[in-house]
Amino acid sequence: MRSIVRGGGLIAGAALMLSGCGGAEGARSAGQASNAAALPGVADVPVVVGEPFKVGDVTYTPADVMDYDDVGYASRYGDAEAGKTTTNGEIFDPARISAAHKTLPLPSYVEVTALDTGRTILVRVNDRGPMANDRLITLSPAAASQLGLDQGFAAVRVRRTNPPAAERAQLRAGRAVPERLATPSSLLAILRAKAKGLPTPKIASEPAAPLASAKAKPGDDRIAIEGNMAPTTAKPAPTKPAPDPNRADVKGEYVVQVGSFSTEARAAAAARSVGGYVSKAGNYWRVRIGPFASDAAAQGALATARSKGFRDAVVRRDR
Repeated sequence: MRSIVRGGGLIAGAALMLSGCGGAEGARSAGQASNAAALPGVADVPVVVGEPFKVGDVTYTPADVMDYDDVGYASRYGDAEAGKTTTNGEIFDPARISAAHKTLPLPSYVEVTALDTGRTILVRVNDRGPMANDRLITLSPAAASQLGLDQGFAAVRVRRTNPPAAERAQLRAGRAVPERLATPSSLLAILRAKAKGLPTPKIASEPAAPLASAKAKPGDDRIAIEGNMAPTTAKPAPTKPAPDPNRADVKGEYVVQVGSFSTEARAAAAARSVGGYVSKAGNYWRVRIGPFASDAAAQGALATARSKGFRDAVVRRDR
């Protein structure tokens, strides 16, 4: 394992195929982000690089590498991390599009591409991790949802970028930036081939989500997690039975369906982030907001859900 990942040599020729994508998306989203205001305590300065730290027997040296570009596996934060302090002193919010990385400066911005679909999103890195050597990046639940990742880990490309000021402000304000253009299939094939050479992460070795601290050097307060393999247990969000279609008072009600999740813990995290509730639907846990008396009333909640990264949320009418 390398002590630091430098991406200058990653498929240099193929990377040129995407050189124009960021600019087109940036121009499109600049107007949407122009009114974004940073949340209290969230800023892009000062930028912290940090001291070298170890995960097991591997030493990682944070560095300000402008052309960072690498392929690896992404994991997602555990539900219990909400409200804790990130390495650069911010408060971790699962509903914000953020991530943890071992070596990039804090904060910095990266484009994360899911290699199974080619979808790419812009993410703000503000934490150290993941504290497992077979992971490249840890995504917040909202970032994972925006990218369409709902499993324990997934192959991704992580490329550092310098987005427009308007997009930075939008992420700092807690709102997602629209997806980038889809990655060309020819470049995806090259990236997937590179990912095939990586060892597949083992679910059994997944440590608890990284602990966050603004007081210690990056990684100092997280190494103990390496020996703690017990999964975290999230408090479930309030559950609500599906409406009884025979009740006259619920007919015609509108709800926002945020999404369906394979685990109750992930559904609970999503429900908490949007103020919704969880209900069992076959083999999945469904997250909804409502009910509302009209479609117009439901549209506000729909906008909230989409702003939190749940772009597939829809308004449904329970009959």
